[in-house]
Amino acid sequence: MDRDSVEPQVEKLPGERARKQVADHHETAAPSTYVYEFVWDHTAPAAGPFCTDVDGNVLMDFTAHVGAAPLGYDNPTLRERLDEFDLTDPTKIAGQDFYAASGPPGDAPIPGPADLMDRLVDVSDHYGMDTVFLSNSGAEAVENAIKISYDHTAGKYAITFEGAFHGRTLGALSLNRSKEVYRRRFPEISAVHDVPFCTDRTCDPGSCGCGFFVEDGSRLRRMLGPGGYVNPEEVAYVIVEPVQGEGGYRFPSDAFVAELAAVVDDHDLLLVADEIQSGMGRTGTFWASDHYPFDPDVIAAAKALRVGATIASEDVFPDAESRLSSTWGAGDLLACAQGAITIDVIREQGLTGNARERGRQFRETFDGGSAVTDVRGKGLMLAVEFDTKTRRDDVMDAAFARGLLTLGCGRKTLRVLPPLDVTEREIDLGASLLGAAVDAAS
Repeated sequence: MDRDSVEPQVEKLPGERARKQVADHHETAAPSTYVYEFVWDHTAPAAGPFCTDVDGNVLMDFTAHVGAAPLGYDNPTLRERLDEFDLTDPTKIAGQDFYAASGPPGDAPIPGPADLMDRLVDVSDHYGMDTVFLSNSGAEAVENAIKISYDHTAGKYAITFEGAFHGRTLGALSLNRSKEVYRRRFPEISAVHDVPFCTDRTCDPGSCGCGFFVEDGSRLRRMLGPGGYVNPEEVAYVIVEPVQGEGGYRFPSDAFVAELAAVVDDHDLLLVADEIQSGMGRTGTFWASDHYPFDPDVIAAAKALRVGATIASEDVFPDAESRLSSTWGAGDLLACAQGAITIDVIREQGLTGNARERGRQFRETFDGGSAVTDVRGKGLMLAVEFDTKTRRDDVMDAAFARGLLTLGCGRKTLRVLPPLDVTEREIDLGASLLGAAVDAAS
């Protein structure tokens, strides 16, 4: 497959083989979230955003494999490094409670868990972070962030934001304020309070329409201030997505993040940044928090990292053994290597800069007409909002029929997540396909 010239080629989606494999899958699979009936053939040609399904259709994936493939498909640098991987079973020993290495730190031919943690500390040291706990998933990264926050502060209250999504474990679910189906009839952590999250990235205190700002400051400040209903000394943590993902790719205003930073600073609150969707260069900086005036005390990362990671300073983590532990945590040796090499590629190839430039290109060139009410984003974390949910869903279907994979979020928003090394040609092609899908849906 020649990445410089390939374009989507679709006969029928889903094709006969895909339909059969989907049916076979559902014979034993519990109901879950399936975004489209696309069955990827991992043995078939692929390059960058382009991949092949089991019926031979060539598709353009502008979801980055649901955010988990920041370098796209068959990235040559990642593949070259991993081709050197030579390890007998078991590979599943990469957890926090085992030691594994292919060489001395900093000089290992294949990076292992310690090398991955070293890289994560390196990209987070401007926040004073020097310690990492590895796990398997984003939900586990958040769960461990919750645990160390309660342990460090001895507080009982947690503060989250409307529209938030932090995962599906019971602890993380307690912080969710997006779709009610995620929490329905599940037990929850007590003493979790919420405040509105910014819905207008251009607002100021006077024009705020989400309810965060009030006459005497903000809902957050009122909650914690004199006469408020939460004692700030008893707050364990505030948790925020720097950019809300599942809640609708909502980018906060300067006024919102400035007030958040001020309140957290005024009351010396522990701030947890959920960077599971927004981190790893996606927004044009390594962490989305880097865009804003607040300094997180804890970062939860996953998806593009290939493993889960909870990152903080040593003094935030418990020092007692067995307070945190995970026999099989951190995926496996291969996943740790993928995560470490992905960080290397992002930094060595300047992909945060590419994300900024190609994201700007998409925002300036995509035209969806009157059906589109907003095109927004930072870097390659992009959103197209439609006038109705039905229109958004119809556009997703029409894009899929043309071989362009996209994802919905919020109520009527389409998220666009090209690989971080996406090219100018590929952005033009993807924007054109999406524009044609909008025309067809209209």
